[in-house]
Amino acid sequence: MAIDNKRWGIIYCPKSNALRPQKHWERIERSLKANGVEYDYVQSENSASVSRLVKMFINSGYKTIVIVGGDSALNDTINCMMQADSQLRDEISLGLIPNGLMNDFAHFWNMREGEEERIIKALKKHRVKKLDLGCMRYTNKNGEACRRYFLNCVNIGFIAAIMNLRRKTRRLFGSRTLSFFFSFALLIFQRLDYKMHLKINTDIIKRKVMTVCVGNSLGYGQTPNAVPYNGQLDVSLVYHPEMTQLFEGIYLFLRGKFLNHKSVHPYRTKKVEVFTAEHAMVGIDGRLMKTPVGKFTLSIEPEAINFLLPD
Repeated sequence: MAIDNKRWGIIYCPKSNALRPQKHWERIERSLKANGVEYDYVQSENSASVSRLVKMFINSGYKTIVIVGGDSALNDTINCMMQADSQLRDEISLGLIPNGLMNDFAHFWNMREGEEERIIKALKKHRVKKLDLGCMRYTNKNGEACRRYFLNCVNIGFIAAIMNLRRKTRRLFGSRTLSFFFSFALLIFQRLDYKMHLKINTDIIKRKVMTVCVGNSLGYGQTPNAVPYNGQLDVSLVYHPEMTQLFEGIYLFLRGKFLNHKSVHPYRTKKVEVFTAEHAMVGIDGRLMKTPVGKFTLSIEPEAINFLLPD
């Protein structure tokens, strides 16, 4: 049976630390019904199930897929969508209702948890914008050529390690700011720089680097001028600052003025080549990657998906 093109397929991704996740869904459900939205809904069991559920909706003919989740759920969704034929993908629109441990991509669009009524009303208007995706091409430990897409950013080095801890400590503290400070405290006496060999535009960087952020969007505050619709990636390269400068950098990071720090070197580019990043963690859309081996590249896929504007 054919699916009504106006019918939404909704995937609800409950937070792993939520005490009463069903209550949140019931609030969303009331808003959907109040706004006359026709929909079918499934709940993900875990992060691995999101891609399976997205594929199910695509194969069933849904043209509007709405994710109730955070950055990781969005990352799984876009990677599943990018496996579909481009002609089919062009018929599908992606919507977002934030419900994650970290909602950085939602923050770019001024969406906050608890604003379900406003967001659903906006999504119902079905105003679509084509968004770029970042693409990471790498080799896994089995020697296979792979690619992984991202909406927000790729972190390499110190901040990737902080983001990895932050995801874990957020479950304990609930607060984005508190979890960041606690994660920073755990890492402050550990490795702060990594030997890297990079190429950004025509610049070759071969030196110790504290962290690199390649952002298609806000980059968790590290690429604040990046937008996912200009066909380019923003890069923030941070050399190892003195300890006093490090605390200044954290202050500017929290104030949204990260690029003002003298150890931060910004770029705008279509491609970043990472030849080596010894012992550095790599995170993509806030989730740690364990598979890249050796060289990898980061590039842009312009106007890759249709996104439903939230206002």
